[in-house]
Amino acid sequence: MPERALKELTQICDKIRANFDAKDAARERALPLTREVIRNSANAIRSVHRGEFDDAVGLMDQSAGLLREVDAVLKDYLDVYHAGFVHDSQKEHAEAHLTYALVLREPIPDPDSLGVGYAAYLNGMGEAVGELRRHALDGIRQNDIAWGESLLNAMDEIYYAMASFDYPPAISGGLKRTADVTRSLIERTRGDLTNAIRQQHLEAALADLQTQLKAAPRQP
Repeated sequence: MPERALKELTQICDKIRANFDAKDAARERALPLTREVIRNSANAIRSVHRGEFDDAVGLMDQSAGLLREVDAVLKDYLDVYHAGFVHDSQKEHAEAHLTYALVLREPIPDPDSLGVGYAAYLNGMGEAVGELRRHALDGIRQNDIAWGESLLNAMDEIYYAMASFDYPPAISGGLKRTADVTRSLIERTRGDLTNAIRQQHLEAALADLQTQLKAAPRQP
């Protein structure tokens, strides 16, 4: 190889290496931030389940700041940004916000206001169904059938919304798989709620029969 060509090759490799070094450094900065978002989101959902709503809001606010930092760190390295780990953290963040809104019966947040990708938002919405199922079962245990029915209706609406997006996994982030899991959770919840309603009706009928028997005149 001519000396000039060798020098050019060395310069090209040095340029590529500098780019890879910067990209790797950005990835190493972003990874712990996304992991913290995932932890915060899980803890925010747990706070919602416990009724500690102020704590949930604080954790979600922290996650929002972390995601903005991730965007800034990876803005020049979109291939790393779209490698998957950012999507996962945005999905968990969306799930926390959607769970909070649905349980408290507040307006559904917009993905743009959350700073998350649309595919991450839709998948997070699907995963929020699992958290709604937990609240529906809590309602059944507390004999609050109306609350369980309300949550089941919300779960149905979420599934139908997800099912309306018929796009390849590369665009939707594997939404069809999430929708399939969502449908399974909904059917299980529907079965649990149906059994609870039947049990409630049976107990009411037995109580009514017992009242009638007590009120009936005794035979001599």
